[in-house]
Amino acid sequence: MKTDSEILSIRDDLKSRGVKYCVGAYVDIHGVPKGKFVPIDHFLHFAHGSELYTGYALDGLGQRPNDDEISSVPDLDSITVLPWNREVAWMPADNAFKGEPYEINTRVALKKQLAAAEEMGFGFNLGIECELFVVKQAEDGSLVIPNDDDNLEKSCYDVKRFLDRYRWLDKVSTTINDLGWDLYSLDHEDANSQFEFDFKYADALTMCDRYIFFRLMVKQYAAEEGLLATFMPKPFADKTGSGAHFNMSLFDKTSGANLFDRPVADDPRGLGLTDLGYHFVGGILKHGRALCAAFAPTVNSYKRLVRRGLMSYYTWAPVFNSFGKNNRTNALRVPMAGGRVESRNADAACNPYLAATLALAAGLEGIREKIDPGAATEDNLYELTPEQFAARGIEELPTTLQEAVAAFAADPFVTETLGQELRDEFVAYKSEEWRQYHQRVSQCEIEKYARMF
Repeated sequence: MKTDSEILSIRDDLKSRGVKYCVGAYVDIHGVPKGKFVPIDHFLHFAHGSELYTGYALDGLGQRPNDDEISSVPDLDSITVLPWNREVAWMPADNAFKGEPYEINTRVALKKQLAAAEEMGFGFNLGIECELFVVKQAEDGSLVIPNDDDNLEKSCYDVKRFLDRYRWLDKVSTTINDLGWDLYSLDHEDANSQFEFDFKYADALTMCDRYIFFRLMVKQYAAEEGLLATFMPKPFADKTGSGAHFNMSLFDKTSGANLFDRPVADDPRGLGLTDLGYHFVGGILKHGRALCAAFAPTVNSYKRLVRRGLMSYYTWAPVFNSFGKNNRTNALRVPMAGGRVESRNADAACNPYLAATLALAAGLEGIREKIDPGAATEDNLYELTPEQFAARGIEELPTTLQEAVAAFAADPFVTETLGQELRDEFVAYKSEEWRQYHQRVSQCEIEKYARMF
């Protein structure tokens, strides 16, 4: 905790830069940022958690109407002045209750799991690949591709369609670099008007904070263009969906060395991963079906996790609880250079704190128990039969949110990691999300059944 003198120094610096308001943004169970805006002159009280919230007004914070309020405590080491509004300073925040960290908060859960890793001598690095669609919303609420010319069946990496969105792409890219995140790649993705931004990995807490801010930022810049940036995993049935692939590795807390990295030539399995890395993979596979609920947390997510869908080509989406080398049909992939593990079933709607907490906890369990993930899978899994899967012991990932939540709820590991209350909040909200979806009548049903019988 910083001293009052240090806090006042930060306040004075912000005021000198023209900042008038500050916000400590914590997230609800969905990973959506929430917070109050406080005038900069009240920064000292703000920094000490002066802002109180009725938790019952928000999703997944475990409160009832009769409960005392929770507070938000901003992270003063992670201050960002909004690039599009220099009068506002943004800070990620944790919730607290009666002066103690509030356990029913996913950022608090991640910090707790990072502390457990540190006790084992590990830090956790994370890179998140940021995919999204840029669309227009019609008067009837439907989503449409804003550029009529972005109509290729396979538009991945297309230069012309990329340049059509250049002004928005440049705003986002320039801001990423101005923030010091080190953007190293961007492209037009596989679907029409879908884009991906890749910036350098960081420690997991920093990367999750950045992902929350990134989603807010790109929506702001899209709105300035009269567009909607959506992180809905599968906005179009006949196009690929948006992932948020988690690229994970552990590092030595003393030396900073990557503990997953070894030369491919020295790895008997040929993937460029250490034994520690393979055990980490083993832990994630052990709990893969339960983790899927956190990686892919919406009804819509499971319309992305299909082999083909309403398209003439495979979706690239991982639907199998398996791992391999540079094989994108696995849920877990070890990219060509090795040294890291990529979870491909994480999608753009995930709460990154929750997903990272569970992924790290599963990986650490794999290390403690020395879980062997088995042989890497190099086949095109989309083409195997159920009998072949059974012979290899490969499970399919859940096919609906209901199935994923059931796996999440049934795995004692989830309760051990998150605590009973946070686990129960996620199960309750996601079960209700499924119930409401399942009981609605869709346009597809009307078109198919209204005149059928």
